[in-house]
Amino acid sequence: MSAQTYRQTTDLPREIALFPLAGAVLFPRWTLPLNIFEPRYLNMIDDAMSGTRMIGMVQTMGGPKAYPELAQVGCAGRITSYSETEDGRYLIVLTGICRFGVNEIPDVATPYRVARPDWARFEQDLAAPSLAELPSREDLSVALKAYVARNEMTVDWAAIDEAPLETLIHALSASCPFDPMEKQALLETPDLCARAETLIALLELDIPGSDTGRLQ
Repeated sequence: MSAQTYRQTTDLPREIALFPLAGAVLFPRWTLPLNIFEPRYLNMIDDAMSGTRMIGMVQTMGGPKAYPELAQVGCAGRITSYSETEDGRYLIVLTGICRFGVNEIPDVATPYRVARPDWARFEQDLAAPSLAELPSREDLSVALKAYVARNEMTVDWAAIDEAPLETLIHALSASCPFDPMEKQALLETPDLCARAETLIALLELDIPGSDTGRLQ
């Protein structure tokens, strides 16, 4: 089943493997490259590739490293690019399909965790979002320029100016050095308009979310 054929939540799997990673968020209709090297998650990708090709990205929220606490909302992604390196790592790209509630994690025999996702509250993710009520590109650009100046960051402004607004919102939400709780807030917004408004608010904060860096 291709990404284009997920029209309703009944098209989505009843169980989904979880890939927990702090600071990494996937959004519907957005892509996320991943470098997979830990044995249990190599196993997870093998299983996904032989099945639905879907895994669930979810942030960790503290707890023991081997079995960390998980955020209550993640995003399912379909593996749309896959390659194996000579040293046995997998380089994949996930394309975001739909967010889900991490409501039930059953006991399973696999070395990785699996969730029975609650898709219902995020069914709107399966349709293209409305762009009519989004904040203007100018409002976003002004907030970003102030944020970049405070953090002494380097940005490809040509790419910023050329990117579709939905792509830009997700790129900045994923790439700006916000802390995990701020990124989780961006993920859990009701819709793209609310995400854009939250993003602008985070960019306008006097104290940035984390260390300075370079936006790709």
